[in-house]
Amino acid sequence: MNLEVVVISVSDVDRAKQFYAKLGWRLDADFKFDNGFRVVQFTSPGSGCSVQFGTKITSAAPGSMQGTYLIVSDIAAACKELVARGVEVSDVFHAVTPGAQFQPVDDNGRVSGPAPDHASYSSFATFSDPDGNGWLLQEITTRLPGRIEADATTYPSPNNLADALRRAEAAHSQHEAMMGQSDKTWPEWYANFMSSEQHGTEFPK
Repeated sequence: MNLEVVVISVSDVDRAKQFYAKLGWRLDADFKFDNGFRVVQFTSPGSGCSVQFGTKITSAAPGSMQGTYLIVSDIAAACKELVARGVEVSDVFHAVTPGAQFQPVDDNGRVSGPAPDHASYSSFATFSDPDGNGWLLQEITTRLPGRIEADATTYPSPNNLADALRRAEAAHSQHEAMMGQSDKTWPEWYANFMSSEQHGTEFPK
């Protein structure tokens, strides 16, 4: 069973369509029917799950969807891109109280700035669509063990792959410094590092 679609509620379908197009998300469908039913579907870049909204599609109140995660590998870059697209985004923050990322902006469990050492799963930012449906950006660089199939190392977008290569480059520079010489097997080292990072296993030495 694959989770492929999440339904959100909006009050103005065309306004919501413009907003999600502005995010750079892919428009998959906009189907209208004679009985007034309309379904619009968007997919964020690299995502295996889409969002749908429209008319006669849900009884939920517009703006009632809150805290839905959007995973990024570089939260500062993601926020910068959203701002460039005209989206109002919160400052990056980390939670010192468990669950503070889901609480109001003025909750004292939030601390401004990314998590120390950019600890994976720990840095957040938020934004909302015109109806107030709330999205939660979360920075993940290293997955916990078991979160990715053991025989798969994949990246959802070129940006995610580029970020992984930059982290591998930084780690490999330290590796060469410890070796005291150039590492001619760097492609294999990069590959092992990137696979280990995704699967949450021990990094190569």
